[in-house]
Amino acid sequence: MEKKLKVSPLPKTWILDLDGTIMKHNGYKIDGTDTFLAGAKEFLQGIPAEDMILFLTSRTEREKELTETFLKKYGVRYDAIIYDAPYGERILVNDKKPSGLPTALAINTQRDVFMQEIFEVDENL
Repeated sequence: MEKKLKVSPLPKTWILDLDGTIMKHNGYKIDGTDTFLAGAKEFLQGIPAEDMILFLTSRTEREKELTETFLKKYGVRYDAIIYDAPYGERILVNDKKPSGLPTALAINTQRDVFMQEIFEVDENL
């Protein structure tokens, strides 16, 4: 079931995990191949150019070439990839704008199911 999330028209920073979030989690590269979850590639390609994309992953630097070759092959742009992240929780802390606009959203998806949320720009935010 889709859930609509209202966001401002301001440029955004997208912080996304790789395995199990946008790519099929395949047991930490046991077979050495990556595949996008249904809808993930199109979502990433639809992120506006003025937005920043940061991937955060527990993959090690050993998987760097494999990872970046895969993303390049499918035309997925990004600003940075942080490798070797711990396996535990990812905690995002940010302030609210003086207008009251919350500047942090967190979405926990089911592993290997691309998020069902739809981001809807609200010009009044």
